[in-house]
Amino acid sequence: MAQQPSFDIVSQLDLQEVDNAVNQTKKELLTRFDFKGSKSSIELIKEEKKIKIVADDDMKLRNLQDILKTRMASRKLSMKSLEFKTPEKAFDDCLRQEVSLIQGIPQDKAKEIVKAIKDMNFKVQAAIQGDEIRVTSKSKDELQAVIQHLRALTLPIPIQFVNFR
Repeated sequence: MAQQPSFDIVSQLDLQEVDNAVNQTKKELLTRFDFKGSKSSIELIKEEKKIKIVADDDMKLRNLQDILKTRMASRKLSMKSLEFKTPEKAFDDCLRQEVSLIQGIPQDKAKEIVKAIKDMNFKVQAAIQGDEIRVTSKSKDELQAVIQHLRALTLPIPIQFVNFR
């Protein structure tokens, strides 16, 4: 029996590209005049999938966030994959902020995506498999229509379509 056409919906983040964006942010931090003599820093903690930002004051923290967002965007990484936590006081009146890197589709978001697919009334099946969603159908055209529909939606997480076969 031939396998039905299918594809997977995933939310992945290329950690190497994130590392490159953080390194570019560090380089810009060292060369910018407004950060001369500052205690500001940025660091990627790969094991915990977090970025740690330390800044002298609120303005420098916002500038550092903007630099990071610019570098991430230039590397085609979605801003939806960054979750900025509330800044907290650190040593010497500095501010510390953690940025979580979001990967995988949480169960509640997966259910929303599956519901959006079922509301289209196509003959497709969507199944949640861990932190990804598999969509199958007899028609490749219907699968492509589902992809176009999901791309048009504004979802709170970045999604990619892989394993189209």
